[in-house]
Amino acid sequence: MDWKDLISVDPLVCHGRACLKGTRIPVSVVLDNLAAGVEPAELQTSYPTLTRHHIAASLEYAAELARERRVALPTGVV
Repeated sequence: MDWKDLISVDPLVCHGRACLKGTRIPVSVVLDNLAAGVEPAELQTSYPTLTRHHIAASLEYAAELARERRVALPTGVV
């Protein structure tokens, strides 16, 4: 799985923030919760449309950004 398959930026969704495709969940919400110690299963209970693949893609996206390289995000309406 490639994180780019599950994350996109659309100016019409969540004000153009990086979101998980098929949801209106910003990647930052997933990462903030994980950083705060929320377990993935608890996240999925709070956000029923969230899958384990979304969570993995969020972490892969964060790792890519941490490498301090330029990251191109897929754009367009989902």
